[in-house]
Amino acid sequence: MQFLKKINSRAKADANTGFGTNATSYGGRFITKSGNGNVKTTGIGLLDSISWYHTMLNIPRWKFMVIIIGFYFLVNFIFATIYFGIGVENLNGVVAQTAMDKFGQAFFFSIQTFTTVGYGHVSPSGFLTSFVAAVEALFGLLSFAIATGLFYGRFSKPKAFIRFSENALIAPYGKGTALMLRLTPYKNTNLTDAEAKMTLGMVLEENGKLVNKFYSLDLELAKVNALTLSWTLVHPITENSPLYNFTREDFENIDGEILVFLKVFDDMFSTTVAKRTSYAFSEVVYGAKFVPMFSRSNNKTLLHIDKLNTFDKVSL
Repeated sequence: MQFLKKINSRAKADANTGFGTNATSYGGRFITKSGNGNVKTTGIGLLDSISWYHTMLNIPRWKFMVIIIGFYFLVNFIFATIYFGIGVENLNGVVAQTAMDKFGQAFFFSIQTFTTVGYGHVSPSGFLTSFVAAVEALFGLLSFAIATGLFYGRFSKPKAFIRFSENALIAPYGKGTALMLRLTPYKNTNLTDAEAKMTLGMVLEENGKLVNKFYSLDLELAKVNALTLSWTLVHPITENSPLYNFTREDFENIDGEILVFLKVFDDMFSTTVAKRTSYAFSEVVYGAKFVPMFSRSNNKTLLHIDKLNTFDKVSL
């Protein structure tokens, strides 16, 4: 309680953060390292709780390709099983002796129908086989239309190609110290009008209850006109900072998190993109400073992305 009073005497807690105040209702961190809310919905059906379109746009590239390829082979396997069940004798042009060969012929006929290639070597005969082939052709057209839309959506979706350092640092700053973290663009995009905001969230005891408290952290520089190199966000730890007089032990013992929000204008898409991340107190390195990550080479400036999280330990 005394600790909370000391902080409130220096800084005013934020009321409109979008996060609840009851700490017992929260599990883990407020925002994941990737910038997503650390929330799992319950009390609603799976199909209603998940937007499959957004999921397919946001999942990693390898998962997306596995799903597309897996769906392709699964659908053809199902239709091949149907053709095999009806009887491959209803597929003109099938010449096979063993059951495996017959199923293989039905499978490749399914692929030709699904993709509407239609080589003509095998064709359906009879109403039932022709009806299944017609349904599969329609399903194939719809499937490829959806897949094409997803490919285009993933390709054209504006993204903030920005990486944050893995750790935040308590580093020397002027005659005192500052909280620092670093970010940088990593693709050949032109980003302008970058604006950052940093919020401190802590679980503290108030009137015998654990509560979530949030404090805005003033930045030395909250806006930059162009984001072409690395940008170190600096929060000077002055007497007005909620982190004033925090020791190494405080960062180790207090349940806290630093939330970072970034907005930047991407002139390629002519739109504003956003990026978020967070640093738990366990990810804050006390007594360190970042190593410079860009250098000069002839008439170019080299930006060393691999040095984004490189730092040296220093004494405070």
